[in-house]
Formats: sequence, structure tokens, C-alpha cells
Amino acid sequence: MAAKAAGKTQGVKKVVLAYSGGLDTSIILKWLQETYGCEVVTFTADLGQGEELEPARQKALLLGIKPENIFIEDLREEFVREYVFPMFRANALYEGVYLLGTSIARPLIAKKQIEIAQKMGADAVCHGATGKGNDQVRFELGYYALEPGIKIIAPWREWEFKSREDLIAFAETHQIPVAKDKRGEAPFSVDANLLHSSSEGKVLEDPNEEPPPYVYMRTIAPEEAPDRATVITIGFKKGDAVSLNGKAMSPATLLAALNDLGRDNAIGRVDLVENRFVGMKSRGVYETPGGTILLAAHRAIESLTLDRGAAHLKDDLMPRYAELVYNGFWFSPEREMLQALVDKSQENVEGEVRLKLYKGNVIVIGRKSDKSLYSNTLVTFEDDQGAYDQKDAKGFIKLNALRLRTLEMRRRKS
Repeated sequence: MAAKAAGKTQGVKKVVLAYSGGLDTSIILKWLQETYGCEVVTFTADLGQGEELEPARQKALLLGIKPENIFIEDLREEFVREYVFPMFRANALYEGVYLLGTSIARPLIAKKQIEIAQKMGADAVCHGATGKGNDQVRFELGYYALEPGIKIIAPWREWEFKSREDLIAFAETHQIPVAKDKRGEAPFSVDANLLHSSSEGKVLEDPNEEPPPYVYMRTIAPEEAPDRATVITIGFKKGDAVSLNGKAMSPATLLAALNDLGRDNAIGRVDLVENRFVGMKSRGVYETPGGTILLAAHRAIESLTLDRGAAHLKDDLMPRYAELVYNGFWFSPEREMLQALVDKSQENVEGEVRLKLYKGNVIVIGRKSDKSLYSNTLVTFEDDQGAYDQKDAKGFIKLNALRLRTLEMRRRKS
């Protein structure tokens, strides 16, 4: 089947392709060589998706990529430390539910692609996102923010392939290996990293149909979870988790351990209909076991250490922060401004949170901190020894009621 590229990016000499080694990106690799006649550099990121990445190198070599043009990088620690943890300091949830697992991975991939393009003298970058989704926006906003003059190739917006059968026919024509489970229609689309897995499409397109059990890959069902609760303790420093059950851990190691605990206790499943940035609603099934635990723990330690005004301001700004991440504006000045505010709020967010994990639930059962603002003396129902004069409440209430009384008096006059 013929495949022609849009003329605006013709003349590309070298392109850096975000390459997974799967069917779609392998077809894109060959399509780039045929359509643009350019040199292709592949970049494969290990973000903790749980797959062996060496086959991606072998497949790139098989498709004619020079060894020096193949980049495979372990980004797990950088991903959690520089992207996931800053986002969790903000308690970011998109539309009140989604922990942004796919969204937060895209700026890091885009950043690394641009770095490789600059190192290798490439004049273009390429991604495999479709023209209907959010990822095309996230990748390309990242590219342009970091390299304003870069050329971008988005095959799904350019080529003439209309179906998976077309892709498989192209693959077979060019002797691209096709895994047996990729023949015919795939049951659904999956994206995964250390923070989450997401599933969309096909068997999930009817939002009124319960997802089949095989959709879930990161968690067991609540019905299968142990009948006994698991109790854990997470330690925090400046808003970031630094230890689990008293043992210091690196960011990626800690999140991986929380993922295991969440998986075994059926934690982190979300089935939602969300509003994509491109305008349509879509149904997705997300699994974020470790992140769900981490969010509950972080909010618990904040409840002890954050001033009321700071905590409420953070909650007011959180939806805006989450929307910026979801829409792909990680490198925007407004996200960086919000991040500075969030990070300032976390200076005294430290201590330990004790949680009970049980059949899909994360239950906070204790929290303590040397920086706590909680005062037993002030809140006790027993003798507070003069720490709080209850008579002061009368004037406080009357002053706050002044405008309400004035409004009611006006109403009565009219």
C-alpha cells in the first residue's frame, strides 16, 4: 500500500524516533526510511513498563539501524524523582480521579528525544501517537518548548493506512516480524510505566460494559485479595516519600515496592470517562497501585504539617496544575510557577504515615511529625489550662456574621 508524507516536512535528513520495538513503531521506522529516505535514530526509554528492552535493540538492527544510532536508556529513577514526585507534591488528579500516569511520562520522553536529536545532529523527531489522542499534543508541545525549530513527523496524521490489516500487510511486505497476538484486531490498547498502566479502546469502548477481567494487569481483583490487612509505614521528607517500613529507598525503588503492595491488595483500579484535550470523551481503565497509596499517605502527612491557608490554596490550584500536566504543558511557565509554589509549601511536610491496605482500600491509621501543627492542648475536650479562651469565639462569630446580618436587614426593609 502506498504511503505518502505531507510535503511540509519533506527534506528531513535525520530523525529521532520514539521506538518501543512493537509492531506500530517498527512499521513507522520502515515507513520513515521509505517515505522520507532519511537516516533514522531510535530511542527506547525504560520507564518501568516491565518489558525486556533488549529485543527493541535487536529489532532495530534487523531493520537496518546502525548500532551507534540506537539509544536505550534506563530512566526509572529520573522519571520518579523529577516528574512523578513533583506532581505528587501537588496531589494532582485530573477531573478528580486520574493520577496522570501516561501524561507525566510524555515530557521526559520528549526531552530525551530532543537531547538525542541535538547530540546526533538530527533535524526531526517522530512519535507514534494517533491523531485522535492527547499524546500527540503532549509530545509535540514538549518538542517545541525545548527545540522551537524542530521538524515533527506524526505518521498517523500523514500516512494512508486505514486499519490494522493495512499495517500488518505493510509489515509482511517488508519482512517486519509480527507477533501472533498482534494479528487481527487487538482487544485493547495498553500503555504502561512505573506509575501506572492504562487500557483503552476496543472491548472498552462501551462505557456501560464492565471491563473483562483480563484487562487488569497491575492489580488483582478485590474479591481475590487477602482477608487480612497489610499495615505499612511511609516516611516523608520535604513532601517526597523517602522510606518504607523504616527502610530508606530511592524514588523508583520505593514506588516499585508500593506497586507490589498495591497489586497484592487490589488497590488502584479506576474506570473513568474523561475529557480529552482534543475535544472528545474517552473511556479508560487505569491501574495505579503504588500511586494510589502514595497520594493517600501524602495528603495525610500534609494534614498534620500544612497550615490551613497553604493547604486550601494548594487544593484550589491543584485542578489547574493537573490540567496543565494532562494537556501537555509540563514545560510551560505557568506549570513551573505553580511548581515553585507547591515546592515552597512542602518545606515542612515530613514525618511518617501508617496505612492499612485491605481489599482495594487505603486507610490512614496514624501519622506523626516533628513539624506537626497539631496541638493536643488546643483541641482537647478536657482542661486546656488556659491555652484557648472559649469566650473569644463570641466576637469572632459576630464579626463574621456582620455582613450576613446586614444583608438580612436590607432584605426585610425591601
